[in-house]
Amino acid sequence: MTGAEMRALIADLYPICRSITGEGLRETLRRIAKLVPLEIREVPSGTPVLDWTVPREWNIRDAFVADSSGKRVVDFRASNLHVLNYSTPVRARMPLAELRPHLHTLPDHPDWVPYRTSYYAEAWGFCAAQRVVDALTPGDYDVVIDSTLEPGALSYGELVLPGATADEVLVSCHACHPSLANDNLSGIAVAVALARGLLALPARRFTYRFLFIPGTIGSITWLATHADVVPRIRHGLVLSCVGDAGGFTYKRSRRGDAPVDRAVAHALRHVGAPYTLRDFVPYGYDERQYCSPGFDLPVGCLMRTPNGEYPEYHTSADDLSLVQAGALEGSLALLRSVVAVLEGDGRYLNLSPEGEPQLGRRGLYGATGGAARLPGFELALLWVLSFSDGRHSLLDIAERAGLPFPAIRAAADALAGAKLLGEAP
Repeated sequence: MTGAEMRALIADLYPICRSITGEGLRETLRRIAKLVPLEIREVPSGTPVLDWTVPREWNIRDAFVADSSGKRVVDFRASNLHVLNYSTPVRARMPLAELRPHLHTLPDHPDWVPYRTSYYAEAWGFCAAQRVVDALTPGDYDVVIDSTLEPGALSYGELVLPGATADEVLVSCHACHPSLANDNLSGIAVAVALARGLLALPARRFTYRFLFIPGTIGSITWLATHADVVPRIRHGLVLSCVGDAGGFTYKRSRRGDAPVDRAVAHALRHVGAPYTLRDFVPYGYDERQYCSPGFDLPVGCLMRTPNGEYPEYHTSADDLSLVQAGALEGSLALLRSVVAVLEGDGRYLNLSPEGEPQLGRRGLYGATGGAARLPGFELALLWVLSFSDGRHSLLDIAERAGLPFPAIRAAADALAGAKLLGEAP
């Protein structure tokens, strides 16, 4: 998928009113399933999941605040952010003074509508621009939230791409936010594009598992119901906020030095774009569930500008104008580089370790077509020979040599082809 195609997917999903349960989430998953062979799972309301319980399902048809003339001054049909997500149903007429405590605004950004939720405490409310609320005059208002909160199910999407080994790479993104383009939809679009690329590979070393889940309760539910899979996860990434123009930010796993942490750091050093590496903190997205002490999975979080650090975050200004095709393509390219490291890493033995083997007569050195190879190829040959002692991985060698991993991988392949390198036991 090109950046334009990823952005088109974001535009297609943007109008849907998503939440942690309900038809909006299901419709989002159904549209993703048209692009990749996604399995949509349903977990009934009331199911115990770790220390939580799957909540009742929320659906909404309409919501508005209307003045005495019948004009809708706050209208769900204009933007699904206008309703407090998970609001209980309401149908009443009330004075402005009674309505005001139920109106959420952003005084510092008077033209933006905030995104607010009440998932686990029954409440109702509206979100509106401060300028709209300031313009309301005293009087009675009709208040309608045509919603339901009933037993149903929690939905999530799962795609498993089998590899040569049962060891897994987990790619997870939350799919529960309504019309928010960068936080939520950019991660979905890049995950779909990555999955499509992996589907096209003739062979995969690892098994890849993609999860499109509601935030927090989704990962908790998946962890609670996949005790057999959890021990197989060797590497993992949570994706979000990967479509804006900011530099990359990678938040390491709780372990801090997991192979995926090193693979992302190595890819970032060679991506040619600004980046920041951060240590794990128990706040953010679903990485904090995967990394909780009882699981301690090697799962980091890849972002551009992190959640809460760009002014448009969780507001109506996080719209389609915030995501750029070039940024989406750059995020996908970085992930492909990370996958290349994870797929291609390994430990090898120099089969001619006493002195340097003669590479020229094997067609590996000098004027034997080296100019057509990757930059640094001949130097990479020497690094791989020098450190292939069964203890150093190819990523170890790439980091020590300061060379991009593809050059080290290509050198190892060439040396193995010349029977100078063998896999370590």
